Order: sequence, then C-alpha cells, then structure tokens
Amino acid sequence: MGKSTLFNAVSSAQAEAGNYPFCTIEPNVGVVTVPDQRLEVLQELVNPEKVIPTAIEFVDIAGLVKGASQGEGLGNQFLSNIRTVDAIAHVIRCFEDDNITHVAGGVDPVFDREVIENELQLKDLESVDKKIKKLEKIAKSGDIKAKRTMHHLHFIREKLSAGFSVRAMECSGEQLDSIKDLQLLTAKPVIYVANIDEASLPDGNEFSKKLQEITSRECSQMILISGGIEAQIAELDVEEQSLFMHEYGLKESGLDKLIKASYKLLDLITFFTADKKEVRAWTIIKGWKAPQAAGTIHTDFEKGYIKAEVIKLNDYIKYKTELACKEAGKIAIEGKGYQVQDGDIMHFRFNV
Repeated sequence: MGKSTLFNAVSSAQAEAGNYPFCTIEPNVGVVTVPDQRLEVLQELVNPEKVIPTAIEFVDIAGLVKGASQGEGLGNQFLSNIRTVDAIAHVIRCFEDDNITHVAGGVDPVFDREVIENELQLKDLESVDKKIKKLEKIAKSGDIKAKRTMHHLHFIREKLSAGFSVRAMECSGEQLDSIKDLQLLTAKPVIYVANIDEASLPDGNEFSKKLQEITSRECSQMILISGGIEAQIAELDVEEQSLFMHEYGLKESGLDKLIKASYKLLDLITFFTADKKEVRAWTIIKGWKAPQAAGTIHTDFEKGYIKAEVIKLNDYIKYKTELACKEAGKIAIEGKGYQVQDGDIMHFRFNV
C-alpha cells in the first residue's frame, strides 16, 4: 500500500494505485471535509436547513527518486508540481512486503527521507544560482539593493550546499525576502507520514521509530498511518468505522490525524457562521483580522467591512440561542482590528 492508495483512502479523489514506480504521473487533487464536532453542537442548537463543513485539499504528486533534481524518474515534473502547494506530506514506507515493489530495492525510511531532502535541496540550489547569475551584472554596476540581495542569496546557497533545508535555517527577514519569489521547495513546512503495516498499529515498528528519531531532531511532525487500514475504514459507515478502529486500538483515523497535523503545521483555525439557513465552518490563518476572515466568504465583505458581531462558542452553548446571548451581553461588536479566534461564531456587517 503506497502513496496513491493512501491518498484514495483519505480523499474524495480516485488516483490510480499500482504496484510499480511512478504509477502517478499527473497530479491528482482530492478535497476532504474537515471533521469538527463543534458543527454538530451548532447544528443541534440552531437547527439550520444545511450544515457545511470546511475542507482541505490534498494533491497526490508523482514520487521522487535519487537524481530527480537532474530529471531522473519524473523528477522535473514532480518538482514543478510541488511548488504550488502550501505544505508537503512525505509518505514514507515503513513496512516490509515482498509483494509490493520499492523503487530503491529495499525498505529504509531514513534513506528515503534523505533522498527526498537532498533532491529538494539540489533543486533549490539551482534556483538560487540562477537568481545570483541574473543579479551579478546589476550588483557590479553598483546597485546597493542588488548587492544586499546577492549577499543574502550567498548565505542561503552556502547553507543549502551544507545540507540544510531553508525551513531549518536561522534566516533574517531580509534573507527570506531575497528568496520569496523563488518558491523554494525546502522552505515549505513538512509532515512525515510513516506508512506502516496493520500488525504495527497503533505504536509503530522499528522502521517508523528510526524515522521518528530523525524527524524529532529537526522538530518536524511525524504521524503513523496504515494505508491498508485506511482503505478499509473508507469503505465503512460511521458506526462501523468506530468499532473497526477500536479493534486496532485507534482513537482516530489516519485522515483525522493528517488533518489535525496539517492545521497545526499551517497555523490554521476555524470560525463559524450560523443562522437558520446554514451553519458553516470557514478556514483562515491564525492571526487574521476580522476583515480578512470576512473576505473568505466574499471579497465584498472585506472591501466594505463595517463590523463583526462575535459570539464565543461556550456562550452559545450556555445560552442556547443568539437572542439569549444578546440579552446576556455576550455578543461583542468588533472593528477592523479584531483578531479572529478559533471557534468564533461571526456575523459580518458591510457596505456594498
């Protein structure tokens, strides 16, 4: 069970999954609804016509082999596709099975991780070198800004050459600005997904533990998922899923773990809108102000933002209705500077 099998199990898409390298050629996109018990609470309180969860998008991209930065395998295509994503989930094989081909000929998750990192670093080096070459003539002409940017680029280049990924470097704001336009691959945040066999649930095996040692050193997240188990869970209804996971000692599905890890990695939070027509969840980046949050609903909401009426979920649960919250003084009127909090229930007022 590999990357595409796991992708099919946790998403709405159906990517081709085969027992051979590079089965995935074109990227496959799957949209996954985000499970959130708070939606169920609001549904019971508001009794809307419909409930709409927020969603997260996963993209299944062709696998990576040694030499990808030079075009080996589907390297150039893979590296081009990966530039458009917000974060990378490395699915790394952590199980033995003679019936399932491994492109490197044997199972070694630490080696597989190193191959991935090295190839991404090499491709980033190529991108940095190209920008340095473009700026050389401008810098020689005495352009101060170009000289400063060149200095920052050489720092990044030196670190990449020494085997450091951008996300692991201690860079200043100016240094990061110098590479912002390059969309460097190693600057993207990473989750390592250790794909284990059924027998290794729920605690993992020797392969996943070796991978965990490496990822812990670089302060990266690693989660355990069994592609085989996830494929079975995906075919069951909600009640059957709960019983099935209990048999394997699982508190949550691999999909739930992956979504939670993704939200944490990307610093995402959820706010809600709620009325009789619909209760809906919306995803934003932590730290966004109210007008930005309004813009996720419609750009006109952000442009013409006046104020937001905000109810905390615990208050809604306590007082049961929006009217009761208002009478208890639990609806806050917030201006443009309000920083939206996870779980906020919001009504936006705006001018068209």
